[in-house]
Amino acid sequence: MKAFFTTVSLLILCVIKINSQVVLSANGPGETYELINSVLAPNYDVVEVPDCNHTSFGRHIDEIFDADLNKNVFRFFIHTENDNDRCKTFDRQRNEIKAYDKSPDNLKAIAGEKVIYTWKMKIDKDFQASSSFTHLHQLKSVGGDYASIPMYTLTARKGTPDKLELRQTNTNDQETLKKVDLSLLKGHWVTITVKIAYGNEGTYSLSIKRIDNQNIVFEYENNAIDNWQDGADFVRPKWGIYRSLNNVTDLRDEEVLFADFSVEEVSSLSIADLKENNQKIKTFPNPAKNTILIKESTTDRFSEVYIYNILGKLIERKQQNLDNTIDVSNLKTGSYYFIFKKNKNIVSKNTVIIK
Repeated sequence: MKAFFTTVSLLILCVIKINSQVVLSANGPGETYELINSVLAPNYDVVEVPDCNHTSFGRHIDEIFDADLNKNVFRFFIHTENDNDRCKTFDRQRNEIKAYDKSPDNLKAIAGEKVIYTWKMKIDKDFQASSSFTHLHQLKSVGGDYASIPMYTLTARKGTPDKLELRQTNTNDQETLKKVDLSLLKGHWVTITVKIAYGNEGTYSLSIKRIDNQNIVFEYENNAIDNWQDGADFVRPKWGIYRSLNNVTDLRDEEVLFADFSVEEVSSLSIADLKENNQKIKTFPNPAKNTILIKESTTDRFSEVYIYNILGKLIERKQQNLDNTIDVSNLKTGSYYFIFKKNKNIVSKNTVIIK
């Protein structure tokens, strides 16, 4: 058993810096919905389109070859007439793709994780925004009291001049963090990069860079921001065009282009976190199957335990309970790191085998 633990520890130290990345890129005309679903939620449907009321048009997302990027890209259609929100809501129009509860775990962010989202986008030079909202990207919580409102939104808004706004909330009342003249993006391919550390003491940065001249047209950074809506199970990304019909005369039929969606989870557990175990907390049995018992040898009791897999990905966060047990029945067979914390400080580090 000692040799096994040594081998596992060496393996962990070798691979801990590996990041988990999911990439969705267009591969040519045909079966676009099937391609999107195969990446964002295999065997399920993550495409939210207005096809139901506009069957004569056909699919509202397709793939075309783009001469500027010299590759295939996704084209999202939205029409002022006939299109609505999936035949459910009629004061707005939605054509979006998303991750959700049926998506792979590495597309669902949880507290403690660091994630990098990147994608390319092009809106037309004559793009018309709603005066209410024209969302192009959202990060939305699933679960909790605030799941109905996106935590982060990139939205275009009609004005003098039109603006692209970055909006955020950790509750149910969004505020605008920054805005920029939308004309800086119109007619140009841009690369959008979002870096976010999820949690009540999180960080966030956004960069929008034109591909043709590499000029940064929108930049925002905050190293002390609440990036978690209480009660949330996880956070999922959405992309597309989702706009209000409150002032339909402001709008026109649009085609928004997207390419190369990427969701990359950055390992949030460092090698330094793993090197020492002060043995203040003992966990048994080890290996474990359903429940782990906890024995503390200090009065400085832990308040939370963070469970990481061997790649350094945060799997789960649990609060201390009265009977000093941890339910691990949902964990897959393998080796895990249990990091016990109090007031964000590590008080013990344990390796546990789940069988």
